[in-house]
Amino acid sequence: MHFIFFLMGFPMKRLFLLVLLFVSVSGFAATPQKVFFSSGEEQASALLYLPSGPGPHPAIVVIQEWWGVNDWIKEQASRFADQGFVALAVDLYRGQVATDSDMAHELSRGLPQDRGVRDLVAAVQFLSERSDVDPARIGAVGWCMGGGYAAQLAVAEPKLRAVAINYGALPTDKAALSRIHAAVLGNFGGLDRGIPPADVNAFAGSMKNLGKPVDVKIYPDAGHAFENPNNTQGYKPEDAKDAQQRIQHFFAQTLKP
Repeated sequence: MHFIFFLMGFPMKRLFLLVLLFVSVSGFAATPQKVFFSSGEEQASALLYLPSGPGPHPAIVVIQEWWGVNDWIKEQASRFADQGFVALAVDLYRGQVATDSDMAHELSRGLPQDRGVRDLVAAVQFLSERSDVDPARIGAVGWCMGGGYAAQLAVAEPKLRAVAINYGALPTDKAALSRIHAAVLGNFGGLDRGIPPADVNAFAGSMKNLGKPVDVKIYPDAGHAFENPNNTQGYKPEDAKDAQQRIQHFFAQTLKP
């Protein structure tokens, strides 16, 4: 309240400058840029979030849930930019965002898997060609449907250095797993009926047998999508906080010098 009365005594021009200064030092990420890049014979798009400084920076491909590039995904991308990464939130739905679970189901089923993977591989290429990105330090992260696509991207793109999979479908074929060169972090719910702990442990075991770096954690009291507060029935704030800390530490260790 005292701060408000303090501002009321400022001339308008000085007040505007003061607000700009407050925003610049309070950690708000810059407005993202909408960017376009070729994906086969099509054009894909994404929201690009830039950290401060000229770089070259490490970069992260941010992969949507089945809802699309909604506000929660934008918040995650913005948070990575605040942490010093170039973050690219790829729009796999070509501009559509689901408003309810029926629409999300329809959009996810209508997305051809090969096109989704192709868009993500093209996103890695787009990042690697930017002067503000270190092409040797590119990772990916995804949740739900996006977690599964993050795993598929790791199989398809050998240049990927690190991938964080959050309750996403996991590959099982050993030939596919052998093509993964990225370090893998996984966060899963012990009560997730779609991706049960047995599948997670089998994936981790196969990766370790192949000599691949993998770190998975199963949260015993959490179900699917436990990291997203919009999941009002299944959000687990303490588990979500721990998973986010694991992701932040993982990318700091694998992508930063």
